Amino acid sequence: MFIEKIAPRFSETDVLGHINNTVLPVWFEAARVPIFKFFTPNLDPHQWRLIVAKIEVTFKGELFYGQEVEIKTMIEKIGSSSFVILQQAWQHGQCCAEGKTVMVRYDFSQKSAQALNEQERSALADHLI
Repeated sequence: MFIEKIAPRFSETDVLGHINNTVLPVWFEAARVPIFKFFTPNLDPHQWRLIVAKIEVTFKGELFYGQEVEIKTMIEKIGSSSFVILQQAWQHGQCCAEGKTVMVRYDFSQKSAQALNEQERSALADHLI
């Protein structure tokens, strides 16, 4: 599991003082960087090997400005060319949001999915729940 600590910015709040719902997918993407490095260690976008096939976020509680948020990132499932990333946003010991992202190993020149290789599978499996 990877853990990223985020300090919410004032601009990320809504009129009620909560973290805006649109912010969670952005935080989740930022916390996926260690997984991106399994596929593109230097994070060079010209060598990118992944696409997002699906994103879903379930809101379970409120998140607030001025209080640290922990994003926990783990792997839920590994397929032949895709995998599911499970992420949670925690504040004050409570899981306030959960996200699932389906990522696909992709060959941009062929415009098609590509099987995960053994090194990628092994790196992902180290974080499988």
